[in-house]
Amino acid sequence: MLTFLARRTLASIAVLFVASYLVYILSALSGNPLADLESSHAINKAQLIQQRVQLLHLDIPPFLRYFLWLGGLLAGVIGKLDLGHSPNGQSVTSELSTAMGSTLTLVTGATIVAIVVGLTIGITTALRQYTTYDYTATFVSFLFFSLPIFWIAVMLKQFAAIGFNNFLADPVIGPVTIVVTALVSGIVWMGIIGGDLRRRILVFVIAGAAAGVVLAYISLTGWLKNPSLGPVAFVVLSLGAAYLITVLSTGWANKKSRNTALSVVGIGLVLYFPLQALFNQYAIINFFTVALIVILIAAIGGATGYFWGGVDRGQSVRTGALTGFVMALFLLLDRFLKSWDVYFNQVAQGRPVATIGSGTPDLTADYWITGLDSFTHLLLPTMALILASIAGYSRYSRASLLDVMNQDYIRTARAKGLTERTVIMRHAFRNALIPVTTVIALDFGALIGGAVVTESVFGWTGMGALFQGAINIVDVNTIMGVFLITAVAAVVFNALADLIYTGLDPRIRVSA
Repeated sequence: MLTFLARRTLASIAVLFVASYLVYILSALSGNPLADLESSHAINKAQLIQQRVQLLHLDIPPFLRYFLWLGGLLAGVIGKLDLGHSPNGQSVTSELSTAMGSTLTLVTGATIVAIVVGLTIGITTALRQYTTYDYTATFVSFLFFSLPIFWIAVMLKQFAAIGFNNFLADPVIGPVTIVVTALVSGIVWMGIIGGDLRRRILVFVIAGAAAGVVLAYISLTGWLKNPSLGPVAFVVLSLGAAYLITVLSTGWANKKSRNTALSVVGIGLVLYFPLQALFNQYAIINFFTVALIVILIAAIGGATGYFWGGVDRGQSVRTGALTGFVMALFLLLDRFLKSWDVYFNQVAQGRPVATIGSGTPDLTADYWITGLDSFTHLLLPTMALILASIAGYSRYSRASLLDVMNQDYIRTARAKGLTERTVIMRHAFRNALIPVTTVIALDFGALIGGAVVTESVFGWTGMGALFQGAINIVDVNTIMGVFLITAVAAVVFNALADLIYTGLDPRIRVSA
């Protein structure tokens, strides 16, 4: 393992050196960083030009100037990192740190959601190959994949922001909308669940009725203006999550895992009211304390699984930990929704879905209000990235799972009498993730470099906007800073993908 990592690191350093040299030279020769000053009519024009020449070392040829930049980079190994300055005199290091945080906030959530949704669609379409659901999902995936990202972003601003904000002035859902949505929901779930005719009809009726009842409740109660969960909805959602996690993890027939999941839900109900009181202690509530609470609840779920697990504790511990984690998220959602009324009326002024920027300027509020503000500003750019990424993940996962399902060891597993859930989740799914892992690693590494178009449309000041601005003014140091982060991220995530392979398939080993 160590030999493999050392060899990979040395090879990556060599590649980064050659690539960074080429990018630096091409960037430096692509334009004139003094063009704006040379065309100005300032009285001290010559002095300003001389100051920029000295600041950016423009009196040194680019072929040699690169090594000054490289020296500042290597200085970060033993001291303070120095990536130079931009033409306006700002430190590139400080600009990158600010933009990096903004971009990570944007792309991390979008990538995680796109992976989960994309894999879910890919797996379900592979298991329902050549059905109406498969054809529909394929059509929708390729539709969003073919649409330009700027068009998706503009449509989201028009309908998901402006249109929805207008709708919130009087959030009444008409009966036609309720009926159509219920029918679509029934058809979708009927395609996903599959089965014989009787089972399909039953799923259609249940899913359609559930969707209709929920929409009618939302419309009649004005839930969108003053949303909340409360203990009843919290328990219902937690039970649903516990059932789904248990079915996928071990199967509902596994008594130990089933008891674990239900016990964790019971513990969550006991903790509900004390945690609500803790969440109201605004002085101590921040991101780190909230993250600690989530980890503790997941740990309690794992400990519950250990208690119920018996000889084979691993399955129950996994089920309990996942149930506790999802249940903790529901607790946080419930608390955030309790602050929605204040945010909706006092901060957002009745128009909560933001169309530009990463936050409300000069907002001073508690953790829950600022969290809602960040969410409403993240919503549209995140949706744009998700819609553009889902198609790739779903198609890769579908093709990979179909290929794995035809392998000899899958037929052997079925011949041994294993349940279909065990065959799919334990044998097929893990191996199907191997090629998908490569795509995910490369995509995430590339996204860290910034989503240029998405950030431009939504006014998001991240790596993409910083890179675009640097190109416009031939800011070589900033261009190199963005390149460095993107290249290092690509190398690191590619190496992580190789290590993940060994966890997914024990037959794979990393060695020299």
